Amino acid sequence: MRAMLFAAGKGTRLRPITNKIPKALVPVAGKPLLAIVIERLRNAGVKEIVVNVHHFGEQILDYLSKNDFGVDISVSDERADLLDTGGGLKKAISLFSSSNEPILLHNVDILSNADLASFYTKSGEEAATLLVSSRKTSRYLFFDENNCLRAWQNVKTGEMRSPYTDIDLKCLRPYAFSGIHCFSPLLFPFMESFAERFSLIDFYLQVCDKVDIKCEVKSDLKLLDVGKIDTLQSADEFLLDL
Repeated sequence: MRAMLFAAGKGTRLRPITNKIPKALVPVAGKPLLAIVIERLRNAGVKEIVVNVHHFGEQILDYLSKNDFGVDISVSDERADLLDTGGGLKKAISLFSSSNEPILLHNVDILSNADLASFYTKSGEEAATLLVSSRKTSRYLFFDENNCLRAWQNVKTGEMRSPYTDIDLKCLRPYAFSGIHCFSPLLFPFMESFAERFSLIDFYLQVCDKVDIKCEVKSDLKLLDVGKIDTLQSADEFLLDL
């Protein structure tokens, strides 16, 4: 079981804290977010992790060099240029061992009660599976009756994206993305035509008419995006309740 941990973000929503440290090293309950998520991945059975770095990347490199988590950890260095999630995964391909085994993708600022091992096992046969829920958000992914991705919408601005010109959102089911997904290496060839920097959500939306991008709905999902000052203040209690 292998994973990629997205830890390269600038953490702009956590300023002024991230004016001195990277978001990945912001402490929750006395422990950096990076350590919390790495331990969750390890406890789920992950043996191989790639971590990407950008903002204060040298601090993350130093932290990883001084702490042994009992798993094989490689670093994808994006300090020269931040590549977003899609570009970051594309750059990190060579750091993974040669295998068709799916890659569990996880944002460093997401805390949840998701059963990562179960999610990974269930997603193994799909090109990609996104863990979603019905929680309220400003940006929704829309899936059909077969749990296949069909569109995305920002409900605040009305912006909508879909490869289908005749899409009717009223016929689809809106879900909020968790920042946790499972990605098959079979999708890597589809990335070859993409620019160096791109998001995985944009990638999924551009290929979902060619290959099934599925979702798993977790109705009892407890999730906290710790990438904001207001949620960081409640993160200690949230973590203790998981």
